[in-house]
Amino acid sequence: MLVALAVIAGAAAPVARGEALASAPFVVGSPTEVGLSFRASAAGSDWGRSGHEAAVLAIAVDGRVVGDVVAAGGARPTVYRVALGRLTGGTHSVSIALDRARSSLAVGQARAGKLRIALAPPADRVAQYAPILYGRDLPEIPGRFENNHTDAPLLGYHTSATDAAGRTTIEYTVIWSNEDEGTDAPALMARWGRSTDIEWIYRVTLDRRGRRLSDAYQGHDHAILPFSGAREQRHSLLRTATANNTVAPVAAADAGSRYRFALDFSRSLPDGRTREAMMDAYPWTYRVMAQEIAREGKLESPASPDTPALSDQRNYLYAEVTKTTGYPVAPASGSWVGVALEVQLRGSERWFSSHHDVPDLSIQRDDPAATTIELPAGTAASAVAAVRAVAVPVGTAAGPPPADYRITVTALRRGFLLRRDYRPGRPLLDWSGNLTLSPATPAANTAST
Repeated sequence: MLVALAVIAGAAAPVARGEALASAPFVVGSPTEVGLSFRASAAGSDWGRSGHEAAVLAIAVDGRVVGDVVAAGGARPTVYRVALGRLTGGTHSVSIALDRARSSLAVGQARAGKLRIALAPPADRVAQYAPILYGRDLPEIPGRFENNHTDAPLLGYHTSATDAAGRTTIEYTVIWSNEDEGTDAPALMARWGRSTDIEWIYRVTLDRRGRRLSDAYQGHDHAILPFSGAREQRHSLLRTATANNTVAPVAAADAGSRYRFALDFSRSLPDGRTREAMMDAYPWTYRVMAQEIAREGKLESPASPDTPALSDQRNYLYAEVTKTTGYPVAPASGSWVGVALEVQLRGSERWFSSHHDVPDLSIQRDDPAATTIELPAGTAASAVAAVRAVAVPVGTAAGPPPADYRITVTALRRGFLLRRDYRPGRPLLDWSGNLTLSPATPAANTAST
């Protein structure tokens, strides 16, 4: 957790990649990890408009660029958070500049201010081992500095667990604005409740004294591989290596990559919550998510809740379900029973489903899981009457669906629609209980509004 928060005023000053939008001195006592938050906007930028997507801001410490920020929030002032690295004691300066060479072609100006420095306590292992992510440069993706218009890394967060022997494992996760390959958008909405891409990139295990015992990254095809790349102090260097945002180590010879992101990973995922709760904490990410999908032409027109095809993301109810699944008899290989959520509107007998009646678009995992239910365009939150959970048996060529199962649903949360400005509206659902789905009772109402 970063502490010792201080506000510093902005002032014009030269910086490594152009004229500074804001800069200021700050003082570090003992050597420690340092973070920065600031507010920025870029007039004329618009994540939903080709060629105008975003300003890229270069963050420099003592004249040396330490990271970049894709200011995907556009012309609206948005708060961004970055890590500045481990700094020695003494006086330092931080600067923010518009990097026109790395920004979208039509973006020529930006503003920044309200800089806040945060000094990490000496025992903050999360900050000490946080990875640095180099930008994606794939020949098959059109456009220069492609993260300035597609699959931008928006946020970072971490989870942490300590075992009986006192070993602590910290996992670092990134939220990208989308993924150009991998799971398609309709499946992302049904199974994961968003069209962003959320992947852990680095995992480190420490002993009681905070010394690294082992570390790994998530590589191509989601393989978990031991890290063997370059480091800056304790920070591993990784690069986004594929169009579905898996990563690879950066070798020392590659450390001069064209752009990189030192994300702030200090925020932790709340216990018992789905990963999408981190997007809820930063509501502007929903607008970026929706604008990218629309700009890339991935929306059906006219919108129809009768098809799995993706429509305007303001047409969906965003929900979270917690469940456990058991089988009295082990199912055939590859077969399982998932759960879908269904919504009924006031004055109607119809139920709208999260999986669009496509069985393998239901939710298989038993972790707290997010999903979305597409509703007719223009549906207001006040029109939502009830939400229910439905068991969805899934068979494969290797075997039929399970003949018997027990699914216990214990919580339903969130239940918001996006407002006109794409920010989440008021949550409608906060249900907890104990409902069992079985072949005899495959559906059960979990909440009424």
